[in-house]
Amino acid sequence: MFSEDLKRKIVRDIESKKLKISQVCREYEVRDNTVRKWLQKYGVNKEKKIRTVVETESDALNVVALQKKVAELERIIGQKQIELDFNNKMIELAEQEYNIDIKKKSKPKPSDGSGATGNA
Repeated sequence: MFSEDLKRKIVRDIESKKLKISQVCREYEVRDNTVRKWLQKYGVNKEKKIRTVVETESDALNVVALQKKVAELERIIGQKQIELDFNNKMIELAEQEYNIDIKKKSKPKPSDGSGATGNA
């Protein structure tokens, strides 16, 4: 249906970002997977086994925003871990200093499940 020369031209235009796959699909009335096959067959990266990824600018911005969010959450987790370690050490020192059991080492007794509070 399409000449090999046209397919190669379309692939070059996609790889040089003159066209998007979605534009090719609309303009030439072909399916997305057909265009991707052309990219595999005629693309400059076919010998190198490199995949060409076409993403919109908003996708790239979303990735950057998500990476920043992950970095911020990792920083917060690190701070909380430091606080937790500090609190545990303070409890340990207080237990040694005052010879008391601040952290309950035994499991709490399970409730009887009766729901009665004794407030009759």
